[in-house]
Amino acid sequence: MTMDEQNVITKIRKNHALEHATIAVLIQKTGINTRLMGRSSPDGFHIYGNVPRDEVLKAAEEGLSRLKRGESSLAVSPLCGTNLAVAGIFAGIAALLTFRGRNRTENIPRVLLATTLAVVAAQPLGRFTQKYLTTSPDVDDLEIIDIQSNQHSRYIHHKIKTVQG
Repeated sequence: MTMDEQNVITKIRKNHALEHATIAVLIQKTGINTRLMGRSSPDGFHIYGNVPRDEVLKAAEEGLSRLKRGESSLAVSPLCGTNLAVAGIFAGIAALLTFRGRNRTENIPRVLLATTLAVVAAQPLGRFTQKYLTTSPDVDDLEIIDIQSNQHSRYIHHKIKTVQG
């Protein structure tokens, strides 16, 4: 992996952590029933949801401040798609390993049990994957430089731009 590729991955991981922190702050302030989705990129992150621009900006600034003060737990979210991906991979592998033989109907109970156990076992691995692979709470050099918001038919799209010094 080249230095440029490592740099891009590091930027995405830091922005992913800030995305999680921002969503955690928004949920604390607006309530658990607020529907939000995020996506990170090397130059910032996106938040999709019906939350005003100013609230998103305040939440991003608070999330960044809290990460910088050492609240690294904000970087790992139980709502992250990484958890779903890890669970899906584990369930798929479990299904492949248990679904064999000629009479596949007899295997259904075994497959259901194996995939359920795989999903349960994948939960701590999803958090581990976030903590060590997909996020980085080391955001001391991260700065929010802009936020752009656009109303779409059912939601507001916020692009929070960051720079890393």
